[in-house]
Amino acid sequence: MTDSRIPTVRLGETGPEVSVQGLGCMGMSAAYGPADAGEARAALERALELGVTLYDTADMYGSGENERFLAPFFKAHRDEVVVATKFALSIPPDDPSRRVVRNDPPYIRQAVEASLKRLDVDVIDLYYMHRRDVNVPIEETVGTMADLVREGKVKHLGLSEVTAGELRAAQGVHPIAAVQSEWSLFSRDIEANVVPAAAELGVALVPYSPLGRGFLTGSFADAENDLTAGDFRRHQPRFIGDNAAANAALLEPIRAVAAAHDASLAQIALAWTHQRTTVHNLPVVPIPGTTKRHRVEENAKATTIKLTDDELSLLDPIATKVSGDRYADMSFASAGRE
Repeated sequence: MTDSRIPTVRLGETGPEVSVQGLGCMGMSAAYGPADAGEARAALERALELGVTLYDTADMYGSGENERFLAPFFKAHRDEVVVATKFALSIPPDDPSRRVVRNDPPYIRQAVEASLKRLDVDVIDLYYMHRRDVNVPIEETVGTMADLVREGKVKHLGLSEVTAGELRAAQGVHPIAAVQSEWSLFSRDIEANVVPAAAELGVALVPYSPLGRGFLTGSFADAENDLTAGDFRRHQPRFIGDNAAANAALLEPIRAVAAAHDASLAQIALAWTHQRTTVHNLPVVPIPGTTKRHRVEENAKATTIKLTDDELSLLDPIATKVSGDRYADMSFASAGRE
């Protein structure tokens, strides 16, 4: 028996054709504590077998280690995959807890060359500005990114965590294929301005953390008590203390819908995200992250689940009841600037 491959969609009017669900690769090298490298490699191969073609990384994940980790997989399957990576966030060697945002042209050129080398590719299929440096005009940043397209180092451009105004300004310089932002049953702030702008401009949305960084799966209820010391979620406001207890109670409607579909909580959360395509009339390609084959298989099955209007009505109020911001410092998110 062969697996049915998940469908494809174009990222915006000018972007690449990709699977309707991608794979976020950050956790294979960073952020969530130690990962089994062998199992992570097997998860990559299994995703490809199931039709996943969009693989998402960034230069700052593991300070470049994630790009290096993915390079052999990309080399083995170069014509089958869409390689997406990002620039703009750097980690000072003397203070690993800090994040420095840079969008200036010299830094972009330095970053793209380093990513090309680590990934061992001749061209990056989708190159994102990871975060916005408000001290650099976005037209200048995107202008430099556009130069990389003309020079053959990058095929398509993306932006992450930008406001509607920033997206419009960027689109005026060069076509933007996709905007990446957090979007899930717990995080819906981009629906106010960014999503309508993207739909109007013909830009796709690529939701990261569509499973609420794992919280929507029910796999943990309190980050401080349930997760390892190296897991960055132990410092995220939504997942600790009273916020965690309040938010854990919000999973009950998801459990009810999951039971009706004989599905997991993760599959229902992903199905809800996929159905944003029809609600907002634009391509929506979530990139749930995992390091395990069975989670890749579970997540892929979410693309076949159709939620009813009654079920959507049950799930839609959840975001309004969430306790805590999605970042300790919301200046890193578009909602902090809208």
